[in-house]
This record gives sequence, structure tokens and C-alpha cells, in this order.
Amino acid sequence: MSRGRSMSRINSTTTKYATLFFGCLLFHIVGTWNLPLIDRDEPRFAEASREMIERGDYIVPYFNNQLRLDKPPLTYWAQTLSYCVFGENDFAARFPSAIAAALTALVIFIWGTRLRGKELGWRAAIIFTLSLQTFIHAKAAVADMWLVLFVTLAHLSGSETLQHSRRNQGAAVSSPPWAIWRSPFLVFYLSLALGFLAKGPIAWTPLLTVGVLIISTRDWQLVRSFKFLRGLLLTLAVIALWGIPALIETHGEFFRIGIGRHVIGRSLATMEGHGADTFGMYLLLLPFYFVTIFISFFPWSIKLPWLVQRLWRERRAEIADPSANKIDAYLVTGTAVIFIIFTLIKTKLPHYTLPAFPLLALLLARHWLGDTLSHAPNASGAKSRSGFEKIAIGAACIWIATAFVVPPIVARFFPAYQLFQQSRASLQSNMQFASVEFDEPSLVWYFRSRVKGFLTPLNRRRAAEFMTVPRGRFVVLPMTVAGSIFANPPQSWQSFTTSGFNIAKGKRVDLTLVLKTE
Repeated sequence: MSRGRSMSRINSTTTKYATLFFGCLLFHIVGTWNLPLIDRDEPRFAEASREMIERGDYIVPYFNNQLRLDKPPLTYWAQTLSYCVFGENDFAARFPSAIAAALTALVIFIWGTRLRGKELGWRAAIIFTLSLQTFIHAKAAVADMWLVLFVTLAHLSGSETLQHSRRNQGAAVSSPPWAIWRSPFLVFYLSLALGFLAKGPIAWTPLLTVGVLIISTRDWQLVRSFKFLRGLLLTLAVIALWGIPALIETHGEFFRIGIGRHVIGRSLATMEGHGADTFGMYLLLLPFYFVTIFISFFPWSIKLPWLVQRLWRERRAEIADPSANKIDAYLVTGTAVIFIIFTLIKTKLPHYTLPAFPLLALLLARHWLGDTLSHAPNASGAKSRSGFEKIAIGAACIWIATAFVVPPIVARFFPAYQLFQQSRASLQSNMQFASVEFDEPSLVWYFRSRVKGFLTPLNRRRAAEFMTVPRGRFVVLPMTVAGSIFANPPQSWQSFTTSGFNIAKGKRVDLTLVLKTE
């Protein structure tokens, strides 16, 4: 009888996990097949993964036959697996991000359930899933969702380690060496390693969260619980399995560019125009993330002022629940660490603080649910519960409608995609191709799905020379430039034109593709 109840409980839990995971996955993949990849990051990731398969080299990524050392390889690996299942297309490039977002929701659900039961877990997972930045990046062929997943997993295992240590304070800590493999220790440091392989050292913010709490509470017993030296050696060993071959193959360039330019350089200077070029503008942009959070965390950001006031009141009142205080301190510290780091970094984009959203979701769900229960069974409690459900249902309907309606409408404004659709029947696998004054990564991603050559950026003078070389080839260039260079093309040549919007540069473009098949 007891065994039957146990099996029933396991089946019920498995059903809840599966429902959440597959529900989130379906929500995130809606519309991903109708929207062309957005310049510049999405096509870079997607094409680098394709070139991994072509080269059979899964250590060092290439884009357009050139080394791409911006990011570690975990996202490329996930995309190559997706290509094996779905083929090399826009949907397959984005599918891994949807998987990572659904797994993150599952981790949040587990965390929330352990804190205060399944209702908190559901609320926190829903808040994260229906936030605007999650909606966007779970559909994007980039590395951010994998970073969020492993940072969240590290934060969860760090929280478990803290609680386990506090429960066992004063007891002898003389467990056998292999006992660490059954503890959150392993999950914590493996998550740091996998987070690094997703997007670099920013994945180590959970270490800072733990460090700040140890210093602020002066609880030095926690240093022993986290076994920092042993754990960091494990993290570095996992990273080294890829990192050492990558450094050898690139003669150290992966470290110089990946860490030197894209971590240190991004911190000290703006990259691709994202941020402040002057000290005055840098000071002006310091509140950037404290303002953009109201857009990024929408619709739940409408509750953030209330959450801040509630946390402040409880702190000043010194409520008598020490465990609740410690949970809040951990979640607030983790959120603050991420916001402060990106506030100090010069390069700024609204989604950089996305790894803090699971912590914010848990914080908001904890206090929103607590407020509901404290008023129940009064009408105000029912009203608070109803308010959450109305926001969740409304946001889900808006995001799903947006995912179905918007991509087909805006697809016609993506010039590289439209040129490809017009010319694909005339493309041959042995063709070479070039571009003039438009060398966005989307050109490489779409046209290399039909031709084996790589994109060659040219100036106006060399475009005419390029097209005189024997064998099939084509060039993409502004419509006015095409009219002056190829005013009287041979009758056997073909031309295709389109008008669109260059999202990367924020301007309208009119493009012509001139093609010869012989």
C-alpha cells in the first residue's frame, strides 16, 4: 500500500515536470519558423554551427571561413545537434534556446517548490516564462538562455549548500571524499563550468553571490561547505577539456580575443556602439538597467515598486522568520550582483541582466504568494490571486498572438532573406558570391544553404571585376550602385531587387542581386 502511494506520488511529480517543460517548450517555439534570423548575432551563431559540421571541427568555431572567437562553444554544440534532427534552418537554430528556457523554468519550479510548495514553484516559473526578455531570447539563436539556465542551476545548488551547511553547523564534518558527489557541490561547480562554456566568465556570478553572503554574515563555516579550492579545480578541469585544445589550435588567440576583447574590452569600452563612448555619457547611463528592467521584465515589472517597498518594510521591521530573511538575502544579493556588474560595464544592452530574472521571479512570487495567503480567506486574498492569474493569462495571450501574427508581417522587411527567396531557384552549389556595402551575417547564413562558396566583401571597383571571372557567381549591392556598375549587363545575367530594413544599422536598404550562371 505504501509502495503504491509512493509510486503514485512519483508519477504525479513526473507529470507536473513534464507538463511544465513541454508547455514552456511549445510556448517558446511558436513563430520561430516564420521569422528570419535577425542580424547580427543570430546568423553568426547559426552559420558557425553549420561550419562546425562542414569542417568536422567541434573545438574552434568559424564564421564565413574565418575564426569566430567571440563565444565559447556550448551553444554551437547544441545547434549542431538540433541540425541533425531538424535540418539546417531557422527553426533548428533557435530550438536549443527554447529547450534552455524550458529547462530554466523547470529549475525555478523545483526551487520554488522546495521553498514554499508547488504554488510558489508554478508562480515563479510562470513569471520568468512570461517576462518580455525571456519571450524574446527563448526564441533567439544566441547563447543567453544557456547562460541563464546554468547560472540559475548554480544559484539553486548554492542555496541548497547554504541551507545544508546551516542545518549541520556544530556537527562534525567528516564525510568521506566521495560524499561530495551526492551533494549540491557537484551541481554548483559543474554549472559554473557549463555556464562558462555557454558565455564566458559572467557565468561565475553565483560565486560572487556566495562570497558576498559569507563576508556580510561572517559565517566562515560556509567556506568549508563550499570547498572552493576543490570546486574551482573541478570547474577549471571541465573547461580545460575544451579550452586547452582550443588554445593549442588557435595559438592562444581564443583567450586573447574571447577573454581579452570580449570580456575585458567589453567592460572598459563600448562594442558595436552599445554603450557610452565618453565618461559623461557613462555616468548618464549608470541607471540604464534600473530603467530598462521595467520594459525587460514586463508585465511583472508593474509589481516591482511594490516588491521593493515590501522588502524594505520587512527589513526595517526585522521580521521574526530567520529562514525567510536568509532566502530573501540570497535572492536579493544574487540579483544585485548581476545588476551592479553590468551597470559598471561600459557596453550595455537591455538583455544583459537576464540571468537575474529567475531570482527576481522567485522573489516576486514568494512575496506575492505570501501577501495572498496572509489575507486569505478574505476577499482581498482572492483578489490578489485573481490578479496574478489575469496578468499571466493576458501576457500569455499577447505573446502567443505576437508570435503568430508579427513574424509573417515583418519577414518581408528582411532584405537578405527576401533576396534569397527570390533567387534560390537560380542558385547553384558551386557559385561564389560577394557583396558591396552590405555584408550582414544573414547573407552568409541564407545563401550558404544553397552554395558552397563564402561571402567576399568588395568595394565598388572590384565588384565589376568579380563578375567578369568565369563560372557562376553573384553579387549583392545597393540598388543605385548596381545601376551604375551594371547598367548594361549581358542578357544571360539575372537580377533581383528588394527593399527592406537593416536592423543592425537601423536604416532602410534597397538591394539588388546580380547573378550569372555560366
